[in-house]
Amino acid sequence: MYTVNILRHLVENYQVWIYFFIFLGLMLEGEFVLLSVGIFLHLGVLNFYFTLFFICLGMLSKTIFGYYFGRFIGERWRNTRFLRYIEKRVLNIMPHFNQKPFWSIFISKFILGVNNLVIVFSGYQKVNFSKYLKAEFFSTIVWAPLLVLLGYFFSHTAINISHEIWRFSLIVLILVILFVIFDKVLRYIYEIFEEFYHDHNKTL
Repeated sequence: MYTVNILRHLVENYQVWIYFFIFLGLMLEGEFVLLSVGIFLHLGVLNFYFTLFFICLGMLSKTIFGYYFGRFIGERWRNTRFLRYIEKRVLNIMPHFNQKPFWSIFISKFILGVNNLVIVFSGYQKVNFSKYLKAEFFSTIVWAPLLVLLGYFFSHTAINISHEIWRFSLIVLILVILFVIFDKVLRYIYEIFEEFYHDHNKTL
């Protein structure tokens, strides 16, 4: 019977690459990378301080690069179909972005698949950089530890049920799917709230 020790040995043998993928993964995505970090930390195969360093480096790099990438493409290709799509997508989810950029950026961190667009859009709209950094900083210090702890909990729950690698992986996968569903429900509730708030303000 294959146990989670196989996963432990695999990560330990490629630890340098794992740290690199944490950095690169946070540049491109975020949620599932941090969940994975929590799982690996629970299994005891990553150094906490090295992991923290690469998480901070990855998040900071995405925050700065994404903003200036948005400014760059906004100054050169502002009226392209791709940028109109980003603008429409962001304003559909965050209709008050131009009026309340701080809270829109902050909230976007907790909506699966939205924050990357909002980061680029912030640069595109030339949001005040200081305000943008504050929103990203305060949302990150809540969001990142929360997801790492969630991954830690997933691993703890799965390993208490079974040490067998396939059952462990299946339980973690089910918990991740439940997390995605929960996030989608929260997004749906938020969009209903925004629509109601927008319609209510129109009637005033």
